[in-house]
This record gives sequence, structure tokens and C-alpha cells, in this order.
Amino acid sequence: MTVRESIETKLAGAFEPLHLTVDDESSNHNVPAGSESHFKVVIVAECFDDRRLLDRHRMVNAVLEQELAGPVHALALHTYTPGDWKTRFGDAPMSPPCLGGSASES
Repeated sequence: MTVRESIETKLAGAFEPLHLTVDDESSNHNVPAGSESHFKVVIVAECFDDRRLLDRHRMVNAVLEQELAGPVHALALHTYTPGDWKTRFGDAPMSPPCLGGSASES
């Protein structure tokens, strides 16, 4: 099972989302070919109703504790309630371009 598949399986089981996408964005970053280390998650779940954004992220991070302690270096989270998602017309923000490992040196 790939890291992406593991993330999808765990999130689907824990949250029963109305919408879930897990994008492997590793190729957009300065990592070796075939790396599975940078992911973007868009998840819409009723259990996020009446939860602050920070609490939603903590919920997801708790479910993905193993992945975050191992292969996952970066995880962009877009956690929405069904109402939030409807307001956004079913769209999440694009990830910013990678600045590479030397960005902090300039």
C-alpha cells in the first residue's frame, strides 16, 4: 500500500467524509524521484461542524500519527464542514510553489 493509499484509508475510516482527496505533491518539491513525502488533503466531514480549524487539524493529525512520524514530511490540510464546502463551490486552494531547500538562504 502506498503512503497516499494509507492516508486515504485511515481518513475515510475515521471521518466518513462526504468528500476526500489526497494528492501526492512530492514531485513538486526537491526530493528524490519516487518519494512520497508531501501531501495535500482536502476533506469534508460532518464531524467538523462546530469545530475550530485548529481542532479539525488536530483530529486529522491524530489519525495520521504514524505517517507524520515516518514518511510524511509535509501535509497541507484543507478541512471543511459540508456548509464550508458548499460555500467554496467544491474547491480548495492551490498549494504554493516549492521554494526549494535553499529558499531560506536568500
